[in-house]
Amino acid sequence: MPGYADLHMHSNHSDGALTPTELLYKAYDAGLEIISLTDHDNVNGLDEAIEAGKKLGIEVIPGLEISSDIEDQEIHLLGYFFDYKNEELTKYLQFFRDERFQRAKRIVKKLNKIGFNISIDDVLEGAKNSAIGRPHIAEALLNRGFIKNYFEAFYKYIGDFKPAYERKIHISIQSAIKLINDAGGLSFVAHPCNMQDTLLMNLIKCGIDGIEAIHPSHNKHHIRYYSGIVNQYCLLDSGGSDFHGGRREDDDNFGKFKVPVAKVENIKKMLVTNGY
Repeated sequence: MPGYADLHMHSNHSDGALTPTELLYKAYDAGLEIISLTDHDNVNGLDEAIEAGKKLGIEVIPGLEISSDIEDQEIHLLGYFFDYKNEELTKYLQFFRDERFQRAKRIVKKLNKIGFNISIDDVLEGAKNSAIGRPHIAEALLNRGFIKNYFEAFYKYIGDFKPAYERKIHISIQSAIKLINDAGGLSFVAHPCNMQDTLLMNLIKCGIDGIEAIHPSHNKHHIRYYSGIVNQYCLLDSGGSDFHGGRREDDDNFGKFKVPVAKVENIKKMLVTNGY
């Protein structure tokens, strides 16, 4: 039987519900051989994940999900196999975690103006030591009883271009790719299903290494389509559950959206080819 990998999941170091160790036990129960922890703008969970992986016999690939933009559209990039202690990378990540905090304060201020009595402390209480994001604000609204469910926060108040929306500060796609490459890693476009073809072609020209073909938001048509582009442009492909847990109610995705270990071996071969 072929082994499988899940190359996209989040812990409580960003907007996931589980600790890295809990994620590894969940991966073990799902029969996964390889996982990548891809927290948003945060690599602080990797030491714990790697240690838990050693105990359970699961390979943990250093991963990361970072935001960029191109043509005024937000793009998420997945980085793999980089040196997660790289000084330039860790400086960038600290800067953007600080920016996330400032953005959260601006969103809270907008929510206050439209009648929601929450504070940044309410958000921090749920976020703890995580990289703060909109999910933590949604949790605060839910905990205070202002909304009926987690998703209501996004489609009514804090989602893109809603009344309390605040745009994130991004680096350019070229800078994001270079940051990952300079740390010895490879960059993949995350969940591209809502992306125009012309935009994806521009990303390929910018030097991405691969595309996430397998994702819960992708149907069979998407998978065939992105797999075709990968082959046409000699790129790599990846995939995973994008698991968060908790109130995301996405437990059914874990262990379902995965890629054969052979895909990971292809990524490793590219690393060797690039001299990393």
